[in-house]
Amino acid sequence: MFKRLIAASALAALALTPVAASAKKAKEEAPAARPEPAKVNYNVAEDRENILLLDLSNGKRVAIRLMPDWAPNHVERIKTLTRQGFYDGVIFHRVIDGFMAQTGDPTGTGTGGSQLPDLKEEFNRLPHVRGSVAMARAQSEDSANSQFFIVFYPRFSLDKRYTNFGRVISGMDAVDTIQRGEPPANPTRIVQASIASDNKPVPAMQAPAPKQEVTLDMLNAPLSN
Repeated sequence: MFKRLIAASALAALALTPVAASAKKAKEEAPAARPEPAKVNYNVAEDRENILLLDLSNGKRVAIRLMPDWAPNHVERIKTLTRQGFYDGVIFHRVIDGFMAQTGDPTGTGTGGSQLPDLKEEFNRLPHVRGSVAMARAQSEDSANSQFFIVFYPRFSLDKRYTNFGRVISGMDAVDTIQRGEPPANPTRIVQASIASDNKPVPAMQAPAPKQEVTLDMLNAPLSN
């Protein structure tokens, strides 16, 4: 009787072995759970190494939280170019009302970039909402280089097609006043781009020339040859 029980147990174990092995294999092959994306820290006094500051020609400052957890290589590229002074003086060359404001091309044509190699895409699950900052690219997914854009309103059609690497955490009102156009007739410029931890002072803005008052004498003055 005891031998029969042992034999029955052995047969049951043999019968279950393929099932257990199959379950173990399926567990091993299952993709690892993707971690939740890091939340945006809106405190401009914290982690200043990951805050990009844009001082604009409209006299306002924009603070962008860079998110290396989302796109480490793109964040590193932005920091590198910023510290090289690459973005200083560059215009917002493509600004579409209700969509986005694009910059980062020193030629101002939308076809330029830096001398650094293009980046491999780092598409992520983060949605393109108001204030999202993402890398512009050409047709190839791995063609992002220096140009980036700031989203005015949510555009979920961009999700997982462009690398979302940051979020405006202060100064979105400054973004809203960027001159529209492709290119704009009087484009808004980045006077200075800097990383907050570098503690660069706000650049002196050139005051616009005062408008000359038109007097009656000026209207009656004779025309010069």
